[in-house]
Formats: sequence, structure tokens, C-alpha cells
Amino acid sequence: MRSYEMIFIVRPDLEGDELDDVLDEVQDLIKRNDGEVTKVEPWGLRKLAYPIKKHHEGRYVLTDFELEPSNVSALERALKLKETVIRHLVVRLDA
Repeated sequence: MRSYEMIFIVRPDLEGDELDDVLDEVQDLIKRNDGEVTKVEPWGLRKLAYPIKKHHEGRYVLTDFELEPSNVSALERALKLKETVIRHLVVRLDA
């Protein structure tokens, strides 16, 4: 398995339990693709550089995880379908 880092932006209107539910769903997506989450770090509400889906702010979350390279595309496909996640970026970490 390889190490990856993902930053994703959640809709700004989600707070508290709703935000926790989204974080749990993303972790479950990683686990269902035979991955292991090593770190989840919410960065809070930040202003976006440009509007995304008519949102000017978003809740940033940094996640480190380990996953087989063949399963990364399935994870990204599932994240694109989630309406609560407005943008994401997955980057492979060097060993």
C-alpha cells in the first residue's frame, strides 16, 4: 500500500454533527476500498480563492491514508458523487 494525502472541501453550511457525518463517510469510503486512515485534521472554515458551486467559503479537511494505487480512482469517483464535498485533491506521498 502507498501513502496518500487528501485535502477536501466540504460545504460551508455543514457544522457539528453534520460535518462529523461527512468525515465518517469519507473515512468509510477509504476503508471500503481496503485502505487505512492515519490522520484526519479539520482546518475549519476558510474563504475560497474563487467560487465553487456558488460557494465562497468552505470547510477544509486534511486526511492522510494508505491505499492500493488501483483503488484511488474508485475513491475519487465516489467523492465526485458526494454533494457535500465540493472539491478534493489526492496526492501520493513519497516514502
